[in-house]
Amino acid sequence: MDRTEKRDFVASLAAVFAETSMVVVTRNDGLTVAEVTDLRRRMRAAGATYKVAKNRLATLALEGTRFDGIKPMLTGPTALAWSADPVAVAKTAVEFAKTNERFVLIGGALGVQTLDASGVKALAELPSLDALRAKLLGLIVAPATRIAGVLQAPAGQLARVFGAYAKAGDGEAADAA
Repeated sequence: MDRTEKRDFVASLAAVFAETSMVVVTRNDGLTVAEVTDLRRRMRAAGATYKVAKNRLATLALEGTRFDGIKPMLTGPTALAWSADPVAVAKTAVEFAKTNERFVLIGGALGVQTLDASGVKALAELPSLDALRAKLLGLIVAPATRIAGVLQAPAGQLARVFGAYAKAGDGEAADAA
């Protein structure tokens, strides 16, 4: 890379860091091309991006961003993965690390919060953003159906009580005649 290419790369990486919510730092010591291609395919399917970047250029791109805390993690053969959905990128990286011992999670950052490898794994155990949205929608809809059921129940009970009184009243009227 010449200087202008490096400058453009740093600027594009800095723009990515400004837009994303989660960055995962990994060590990919000895991954084959097929394994990296498989990892990139999985990341892309999850809405994430995986990129091998020179540590010096990544450090320059991190300067002044909220992910500044991951600079000490950038030593050796590292790669970065990022996504707007923090759970998706963490889950994909953790799942790939389980199947490939040469792919090691170093840590990451969720906004200004720096995470170690166990923090990224804990984040991966959370449900995805879409699953959380579905659960939240279910919680919002459930009270409405319960309220409708509760409101209908007293009316039904009142109708049964009035029906019982009517029957009792008819029985007393028949006894009096």
